[in-house]
Amino acid sequence: MLLSLKDVSVRYGTARAVNSVTIEVPDGTVTSVIGANGAGKSTILKAIAAQVPLNGGSIWFQDKRIDGMTTHNIVRCGLTLIPEGGGLFPYISVLSNLKLGAFLRTDKAGIAADLESVFEHFPVLRERQKQRAATLSGGERQMVAIGRALMAKPKLLLMDEPSVGLSPLMVDEVGKVINDISSAGISILLVEQNAGLVSRVSEKGYVLEVGEVVLEGNIKELMDNKLVQRAFMGD
Repeated sequence: MLLSLKDVSVRYGTARAVNSVTIEVPDGTVTSVIGANGAGKSTILKAIAAQVPLNGGSIWFQDKRIDGMTTHNIVRCGLTLIPEGGGLFPYISVLSNLKLGAFLRTDKAGIAADLESVFEHFPVLRERQKQRAATLSGGERQMVAIGRALMAKPKLLLMDEPSVGLSPLMVDEVGKVINDISSAGISILLVEQNAGLVSRVSEKGYVLEVGEVVLEGNIKELMDNKLVQRAFMGD
């Protein structure tokens, strides 16, 4: 198993955000975590990336326990997070943002080849590589965020709500990018509210409700469940 969360719990002060969550991400798959706002989805990704501490349980990546490691060492292991909104540095250039994704790498030829690959995948970024990230559209910023994550050469990509604020056309484009990344052999753990996007790109899903996994299974079968419909509709 590529990634395993075993009985993971997270608290913010006295508030329980995630309670005894167990999730598995097989190698070579796109696995989704779905649920209404406030269900704890983003907290799970932050816990994996060592941005919030665990209050219980353990996290394993490629049979190595990673909870308790620093974020940069987790990135070094091959695991990269794209936070909601992209998390770009707005006042530096597109090119500088992309290069920051490779800050732990020393293989200059490989970095150059991967940068060229990002530009081939997102031609508009080649045209706008000297622009400040703040001047880009929402869709273009998401392209930069994905490209920067790919520059880290991850084995597993954590994606937090990549469709937020995007037009339907750009959501479709994000779906194509996710499929392309998966086809290239990079596994993905996706947190997403857009039901159509989740259905198109995922094989397996977990439904989170008030910090607990209440359903799991084939994503297309889950989509007909009332709990899943409530998770997306938020009512």
